[in-house]
Amino acid sequence: MTDILNRRNFLTKGALGGAAAVAGASLAAPAIAQELPTLKWRLTSGFPNNLDTIYGGAVVMAEALSKITEGKFQIQVFQAGELVPGPQAIDAVQSNTVEIAHTCGYYFTGKNPTFAIGSTIPFGLNARQQNAWLYHGGGNELYDEFLSEYGIVGKPGGGTGAQMGGWFRNEIKSLDDLKGIKMRIAGVAGEVMSRLGVVPQQLPGGDIYPALERGTIDAAEWVGPYDDERLGFYQIAPYYYYPAYWEGGLTIHFFINKAQYEALPEAYKVALDTACKAANINMQALYDVKNTTAIRSLVGKGVNLRPMPRDVMDAAYKATFELYAEYSEKHPAWAKIYPSWKKFRDESFEWFRVAEYSYDSYMYAAQAAGK
Repeated sequence: MTDILNRRNFLTKGALGGAAAVAGASLAAPAIAQELPTLKWRLTSGFPNNLDTIYGGAVVMAEALSKITEGKFQIQVFQAGELVPGPQAIDAVQSNTVEIAHTCGYYFTGKNPTFAIGSTIPFGLNARQQNAWLYHGGGNELYDEFLSEYGIVGKPGGGTGAQMGGWFRNEIKSLDDLKGIKMRIAGVAGEVMSRLGVVPQQLPGGDIYPALERGTIDAAEWVGPYDDERLGFYQIAPYYYYPAYWEGGLTIHFFINKAQYEALPEAYKVALDTACKAANINMQALYDVKNTTAIRSLVGKGVNLRPMPRDVMDAAYKATFELYAEYSEKHPAWAKIYPSWKKFRDESFEWFRVAEYSYDSYMYAAQAAGK
């Protein structure tokens, strides 16, 4: 009985939060007590393990899953490149080389731009709106329907919040200053930037600093202050811009081989879903703490913090929605998801302007005024 109570306590307290409490109700003692198989899966991450927060989301999930199932369902986490290169993570899941991957959907827009809409797209949802759409606005159901064409199931597994707009060797004062700049930027955002005159380069996180150092690229975006400081970009590119209009609320996903997932006992499906929710909530909270400290550290080191010029933002906004219209004509999967995504976005913005925006705007202004 003590073991059962401890297990219930784990599911209703700590990192798993309220979301786990709901899902955990399905993990009552009789289900766990059944003779369930011992499973060992392998996970390939899209990130190196020195980026402890974003890579660590997979570790948080695997540890929670093991504890929930009393060690019977274990997942071993491998960093990018250890089993397969990061850009091949989806292929590895498709081929069942690994059962699961932890990475960003927008890395795979070369296959289909619809991969990006489940993670983040330019001028999209913030972190809370993203979770609302995926969990309760029909988003993940639509995304899974698309992913099923690739034999994959997706589970939200980490958030970064609004990201930074990147590091530049030279100051960007207007749209004209972007012309010809070689910038590390991925996915749909790279396509938008190309329409503004930028030459986009898609590089893994570990390759960005050497490319900046050699002058292969002139600018780079990654995540935010904590990761960016660890990667040392400020040592080469002193101008740090905000915000990343292309990543208002990134969701990293666990991409799971669909056949493997469907073969799981129901108790393990619920346990896996609960563990993924734990990772999703935990990563966002960690970034919010770590970025707060890191941005102060970077400014203290002489980094030039700059807002993205308004004409850049306006030109990007126009180019973005022109691009989405083109995607709707060329890609049936995009056309199936985008209208409901856009409707959710617009209606969500109406609500957030009423309470969240008005509260935040007043509080930030009052604090800055010394009240």
